Amino acid sequence: MKYLIAGLGNIGSEYAETRHNIGFKVVDALAKASTTAFKPDRLADVCEVKHKGRTFILIKPTTFMNLSGKAIKYWLTAEKISIRNLLVITDDLALPCGELRLRAKGSDGGHNGLKSIQFELNTNEYPRLRFGVGNNFAKGRQVDYVLGEWTAEEKPIINESILKSVELIKDFGSMDIAFVMNKFNKK
Repeated sequence: MKYLIAGLGNIGSEYAETRHNIGFKVVDALAKASTTAFKPDRLADVCEVKHKGRTFILIKPTTFMNLSGKAIKYWLTAEKISIRNLLVITDDLALPCGELRLRAKGSDGGHNGLKSIQFELNTNEYPRLRFGVGNNFAKGRQVDYVLGEWTAEEKPIINESILKSVELIKDFGSMDIAFVMNKFNKK
């Protein structure tokens, strides 16, 4: 069984520690825990992780956030992976900092990366892990907030949630999504 795990973010050192790059941070943590490393490839940095007989193809699209769908569509096709075995990891302003929400499908919620994926795949019926980044910004400052770095108070919360996300991804590959949702989504 193969899975495509797509962490969303923006390439470049200026974005590395921003809230918008939490998808990259999560797949980086899974790769590191598995002692594998990303390598540049077509439309994404890619690595492969094995866990309990499952193969996880991890990607960090190099297309920038707003064109993430192009990389995801390419890698689903190239690796012959079913859309139900796709998991997209993205930041979410509607959730408190560090809160995780796994969904089997859903709207783009105004997120440009998810809009791109929905456009390229022609559906919103794909699993996604929404990673809460909070919404502590003044009106009209949303872009500055998501492209801003974590505060010292947020970092321990984020680091703990990244570790939980790695476990969630492993469970996603070996359990029914409803069970994984019940296990990780806060009530």
